[in-house]
Amino acid sequence: MKRIYVFLLLALLVLTGCGPQEEGSGSRVLHIYNWGDYVDYETIENFEEETGIKVIYDTFASNEDMYVKVKSGQDPYDVLVPSEYMIERMIREEMLQPLNFDLIPNFSKISPELLDKDYDPGNVYSVPYYWGTLGIVVNEKLVDEPITSWKSLWDSKYKNEIIMYNSQRDSIAVALSMLGYSMNSHSEDELMEAKEALVAQKPLVYAYLADEGRDVMSQGDAALSVMYSGDAAMMMEENEDLSYVIPEEGTNLWYDSFVIPKNAQNPEDAMRFINYMSRPDVAAINAEYNVGYSSPIPEAVALLPEELREDPVAYPDLNTLPPLEVYRDLGPYVEIYDRIWTEVTAR
Repeated sequence: MKRIYVFLLLALLVLTGCGPQEEGSGSRVLHIYNWGDYVDYETIENFEEETGIKVIYDTFASNEDMYVKVKSGQDPYDVLVPSEYMIERMIREEMLQPLNFDLIPNFSKISPELLDKDYDPGNVYSVPYYWGTLGIVVNEKLVDEPITSWKSLWDSKYKNEIIMYNSQRDSIAVALSMLGYSMNSHSEDELMEAKEALVAQKPLVYAYLADEGRDVMSQGDAALSVMYSGDAAMMMEENEDLSYVIPEEGTNLWYDSFVIPKNAQNPEDAMRFINYMSRPDVAAINAEYNVGYSSPIPEAVALLPEELREDPVAYPDLNTLPPLEVYRDLGPYVEIYDRIWTEVTAR
């Protein structure tokens, strides 16, 4: 859901693919807007070969960046891959179009337990692509006690060895959960408590990082880091001293899903692309490429190497985890979250 590294190959393909000769050639063209390095490009090339449809592939670093660009309408896209709370917002603002599942028969391959969530009841607008959790990556060389709670991120013994996620939604959610509140809180009193907790924590924080935090932890340079399960699994492959913990208070269960914006120029081919990406063999290629990012398609998981499909970080039993909460659209409360994050980071 949350990786921003972009291969040079992708960059070159974007640059060459956006030239006027592509747009004016009369061939079928599909514009995709996805998280960076969130797909094995082999699957894109195979789709182009199978269908004759040219893919122009752009990437974004955050849901908010994606939203601003799509909202402006200057660059129409055919397929987007936002997270759950942003999907809910875009539905509310009538920015998405309903899907025609006659063109997406592979939707039936999606695990039922990952469907029909509150952000899109009935999956009228979205098809899950990846899912996972948010937790704490622990460097066991620097931590000599069991980590079970978000409160460890406020422990002064780890001063300058704590990495917080550079995201207002995630860091505020961690503070809310640590205090015993919903990660989707609309209570101004609770949110002010969360702000004060983050302010009090700031002197202990090594840095607020996103995917850069993966390198810091992999190199053993910090003790604790808030991280998504997908990145955690990759980091643990690189450094055997790292482990991943879902705190006892509970955490976020996230979904990144395919959607089609209302102003898409080629919605039928967009749905054909979503169907292709939901094909088990294709989904397995992407899931193996994005180690730790969990495929929602059981038949795809069955095709993965045993060590990956049995990895409890990537494919946990959801019924055995602490309370899980899906992020929801904040509506007008997003302004309060914005203000809190500005005040925390500006100090």
